[in-house]
Amino acid sequence: MYAYGQAKVEICGVNTAKLQTLKNDEMKELLKRSRAGDREAREKLIYGNLRLVLSVIQRFTSRGENPDDLFQVGCIGLIKAIDNFDPSHEVMFSTYGVPMISGEVKRFLRDNNAVRVSRSMRDLAYRAMQVKEQITNERGREPTVTEIAGALGLPPEEVVVALESIVEPVSLYEPVFSDGGDTVYIMDQIKGGTTDGDWLEEIAIKEAIHSLSEREKRILSMRFLDGRTQTEVASRIGISQAQVSRLEKGAMQKIRSSL
Repeated sequence: MYAYGQAKVEICGVNTAKLQTLKNDEMKELLKRSRAGDREAREKLIYGNLRLVLSVIQRFTSRGENPDDLFQVGCIGLIKAIDNFDPSHEVMFSTYGVPMISGEVKRFLRDNNAVRVSRSMRDLAYRAMQVKEQITNERGREPTVTEIAGALGLPPEEVVVALESIVEPVSLYEPVFSDGGDTVYIMDQIKGGTTDGDWLEEIAIKEAIHSLSEREKRILSMRFLDGRTQTEVASRIGISQAQVSRLEKGAMQKIRSSL
């Protein structure tokens, strides 16, 4: 995607074909001057290491992010590396800089993800996947959600929510087929419009939730929207984990009965 030869490829207005590189002696001298407060040396270090930024962000271009955005974030990581690097340590600057740049990009991708999933929810999803693989190997078939939930000692609804939470969102404009002419997108394969049944089901669910007590609503919100464990919810509300489990099951049963 990026050219380092004669071809002109611009990222954020920077012609990558003309990027400079610094020799080892130059790097050491500029790092010393920069650490002493020389802003001109700092600027030369930044521009002289932009190739390092480009080499790092290439690892992340397959995620569909804008290359200009990744480059700018990578430059922030580079600047942090320059400002914090200690030349007295017997390591090359790139050894210190690459993890700093990479970490900045990873933080950007995590914070700008369309869907934020809590750590506890992700952990539960990965445990469910491990159980699924284990049962598949033992029985020669994929287990049902109920079987997975039983092995984990959790309600099936909780396992479903956790597994769905780690599914990467897909754009409706993601192409699924093209024969050289018209391209078929995901949105073309999705049933359009909202039926009366959809509206009725949504109303029924809202009414079922509305009938719950404030404590039940709070527990379900913390469990399924915030992704907290029963132990965390118990600590927040000031009751035992067993009581949280009992109230949660009772609330889910009320909703199922209403539907």
